[in-house]
Amino acid sequence: MPVITNVDDLKQLYRRRVPRMFYDYAESGSWSEQTFRENVSDFQDIHFRQRVAVDMAGRSLETRMAGQDVAMPVALAPVGLTGMQSADGEIKAARAAEKFGVPFTLSTLSICSIEDVAEHTEKPFWFQVYTLKDQDFMKRLIARAKAAKCSALVITVDLQVLGQRHRDIKNGLSAPPKLTAKSVADMMTKVRWGLGMLGTKRREFRNVIGHAEGVTDPASLATWTAEAFDPSLDWEKIKEFRRMWDGPVIIKGIMDPRDARAAVDAGADAIVVSNHGGRQLDGALSSIRALPPIMDAVGDKIEVHVDGGIRSGQDVLKAMALGAKGTYIGRAFVYGLGAMGEAGVTRALEVIQKELDVSMALCGHTDIRQVDRDILLVPKDFTGTWE
Repeated sequence: MPVITNVDDLKQLYRRRVPRMFYDYAESGSWSEQTFRENVSDFQDIHFRQRVAVDMAGRSLETRMAGQDVAMPVALAPVGLTGMQSADGEIKAARAAEKFGVPFTLSTLSICSIEDVAEHTEKPFWFQVYTLKDQDFMKRLIARAKAAKCSALVITVDLQVLGQRHRDIKNGLSAPPKLTAKSVADMMTKVRWGLGMLGTKRREFRNVIGHAEGVTDPASLATWTAEAFDPSLDWEKIKEFRRMWDGPVIIKGIMDPRDARAAVDAGADAIVVSNHGGRQLDGALSSIRALPPIMDAVGDKIEVHVDGGIRSGQDVLKAMALGAKGTYIGRAFVYGLGAMGEAGVTRALEVIQKELDVSMALCGHTDIRQVDRDILLVPKDFTGTWE
């Protein structure tokens, strides 16, 4: 077994063990992938201020996100097709998160259904929905999440139209994967992955197939998906979705202070500063650069979370020091899942926890809730001076 000391170690294993189309699905962005890259690289422009001769005993990373106690300020982000990265992937990731004490967010476009994950876990998880045109399906989807006792609803608002993702198009991304000479040749080299897939019945979008009108198989799903997202979405419709849910509502996909204020007005309990992992509007700012102006606008009115580019505990610490109350990891846990299944997700969380704990201590703090911007050295023009 290789020694795993950082998330990149898991990524290297993941790349070798998962078919190319699913690796590319996770490890790519839209168009030129500028935003996808800068989500990661912009964290490197922020430096830490090291402190010494400070009592570093008794450290705590425990805090709260959306009213829930968490072992550290990290949630597993909603990632579509997670069950194609590893057989029953959503169940494995949810179990790892539950045991670790952090939230797991199930995507609407998951392979394992809401009911599948609820059956195999003991504690409530979060559920993510898209804003779709099919109102009847949306109402029934939210009712299913309530029946499964999901503890928060995450509404994704940045997918009214789909950003072009070149690699997914070229790979013919689908679930289950289309059998072409190229895909079969690749899958034949991924024996561990293939054996896992043969051993599960969950190989298609089980939240949708059999639940949306007229969607009975992958072929009809493709037609439904092409027309499902609502380009006419506005804040009034978001308020309607808010009224459908009695518990905490988190609005994901906020990149502008004006939209952050609108989310407050819509009754959200938290927002996620997010550019969809660089998979929607290429050329948009990285999430970490977008965070400070949004904190200035609404940080005292609503709980602000952030995702995009977080690959280490140091990234988590930087986001928290800039004012965020929580962070989300998507690719980082997917690397672990594809590399080593549930144990890999646990390892990714362990690595991030260790990096966060040690870095916080070396910055002179013992409580993640007390960390502030004083531990950072931020370039004066980090958020940009734009015309």
